[in-house]
Amino acid sequence: MAADLLSPAPATTAGEAAMANAIRALAMDAIQRANSGHPGMPLGMADVATVLFNRFLRIDPANPDWPDRDRFVLSAGHGSMLQYAIHHLLGYADMGIEQLRNFRQLGSTTPGHPEYGHTLGVETTTGPLGQGLATAVGMAIGQKLEAARFGAELSAHRTYVIAGDGCLEEGISQEAIDLAGRLRLDRLIVLWDDNEISIDGPISLSSRTDQLARFAASGWDVMAVDGHDTEAVAAALTRAQEARNPVLIACKTVIGKGAPSVEGSEKAHGAPLGDDGIAQAREAMGWPHPPFEIPAEIYAAWHAIAQRGARMRRAWIDRALATPVGEHLLDAHGARDVSPAVAALTAFRAEHLAARTKVATRKASQMALEVINAATGLTIGGSADLTHSNLTVTSGMHAVGPGDFAGRYIHYGIREHGMAAAMNGIALHGPFIPYGGTFLSFADYARGAMRLSALMAVGVIYVMTHDSIGLGEDGPTHQPIEHLAMLRATPNLAVFRPADIVETAEAWELALEQRDRPSVLVLSRQNLPLLRDPQHGAANASARGAYVLRACEGERDITLIATGSEVEIAVTAAEMLAADGIAAAVVSMPSWDRFEVQDAAYRAHVLGTAPRIAIEAAARMGWDRWIGEDGAFIGMTGFGASAPAGDLYEHFGITAAHAAQTARDLLAGRNSD
Repeated sequence: MAADLLSPAPATTAGEAAMANAIRALAMDAIQRANSGHPGMPLGMADVATVLFNRFLRIDPANPDWPDRDRFVLSAGHGSMLQYAIHHLLGYADMGIEQLRNFRQLGSTTPGHPEYGHTLGVETTTGPLGQGLATAVGMAIGQKLEAARFGAELSAHRTYVIAGDGCLEEGISQEAIDLAGRLRLDRLIVLWDDNEISIDGPISLSSRTDQLARFAASGWDVMAVDGHDTEAVAAALTRAQEARNPVLIACKTVIGKGAPSVEGSEKAHGAPLGDDGIAQAREAMGWPHPPFEIPAEIYAAWHAIAQRGARMRRAWIDRALATPVGEHLLDAHGARDVSPAVAALTAFRAEHLAARTKVATRKASQMALEVINAATGLTIGGSADLTHSNLTVTSGMHAVGPGDFAGRYIHYGIREHGMAAAMNGIALHGPFIPYGGTFLSFADYARGAMRLSALMAVGVIYVMTHDSIGLGEDGPTHQPIEHLAMLRATPNLAVFRPADIVETAEAWELALEQRDRPSVLVLSRQNLPLLRDPQHGAANASARGAYVLRACEGERDITLIATGSEVEIAVTAAEMLAADGIAAAVVSMPSWDRFEVQDAAYRAHVLGTAPRIAIEAAARMGWDRWIGEDGAFIGMTGFGASAPAGDLYEHFGITAAHAAQTARDLLAGRNSD
């Protein structure tokens, strides 16, 4: 087998200076034309990036999604023109020169920060600093999981990251590097743009951290090189290939390298160089070519990288197709078939509907996971140190660890943000479906990565338990109030708050089937009765977001709408009202976002025309859409308190008696009008 099919070898290194200057020229010209962007990092890291792509990276721009490609993550996403310039030079189909001319313009493939799914070859959306690095940790975990299942011969790729000082200063970076060091992710290599500059000025204004010591303390191998000495960079990357731990290479660079007007200054970071600055840069670099013009020999040198990658991809495909395991790997990446798990959940729902099972929805989730994890090997579980509270582990699961990735459970530690970002990386890597647990109140910690889950449309599943004042004595620090409103306000994020074991299983079924959006399962600590009537049949009622759980004889007088643990309160209130001759229908609304996309006729059928009362042990925000101007809300108006759950529900008036009296008052007021 030819050597370059296993490890890259550059066609030439003699022209790397010109190859790097082509990046610089395209970056400064595109930013100038847009009158917007960040030239400092592309100019400063052009030498490092050229060595990485020319001598090490295994990619095929013509087929950017082949499973065993190396992953490249530009964590310092503000320097996006570095990546776009390289993609143009390599010949990516969506990166013609016009796209560089349209940098940061509407409809271009060159947005301000790299966006997954928008631009070919972009492995993850970056821009919020630290997210790329933390997501790359998940990709490196994905590679280890894949190699353990399909063999190192078929999963031999590495994950490379270019990160800046901002990425390392963000708190998520510590969560990520500690996890990576613990798991000894030896195929993860981070190239740190160590230019000692931030937007405000020298890094010394705000930090004195010895980053090499910090990474070493977290279990990384560390090196330091001159980022403009291509042979030193190449030597460090060569050593990194043999490492037994993740690797940080500190590349000492000059921000804005090659642009005398701003070189080494914070002025290079976030503004175009200007016509005079670009003219000076062209002279300093010996680059006489007009804007957006690249000599043929430089294109040829970059195209040789793409040609090498194409040969490597074809050789890998041949190896994969030659074995059943390889064919299975290709199928897993292509299909992500969850139909066995969905079928198992259908039977599970029928079983517990008949048994009238009463459990907390967090326990119902674990019971559903038992059948899911038995039916598919794609799910990878975990928790942020709350395994036995979130109930995210199932029988037969064992944890992954250094040198052992055959397991399916990840102990993320007390790192909610790092967990969420790592799950993004695992999902992006494929073919796995990651789910991870924490308390709903700690969605605040995970928020940055959860937003990127939604923005990237990746099928991560968040299991968030202890969803209300129903958690009781832990008090207001742990009792989520505003969190449901925050999650529901996030575009492309599916939020489920199930009322019983059947709705919980339905939520899991929907979450597994959704490949183009993340899901959040919001689950109770306290036990809840099974409320679903067999008359609803076997169909997944939660799929439509809301449904009439309890109808009434004749015309409705009032409609009670609730989610989660408060659906039981609504049912009890309806029974109390029925004793008074008041016809109350109960609507269970486990998923707002699914209900809002139903047709108008279905929504009208569910909501009815009678006055409406919403019941939810959370903030009111958003509920007025469903209850209307004449409706009422029973829930939280401030933070909770520390006490047993039953006492708290009484104290805050979230009870069946209060709901029934509110209905009577609402009807009395309407009748008096």
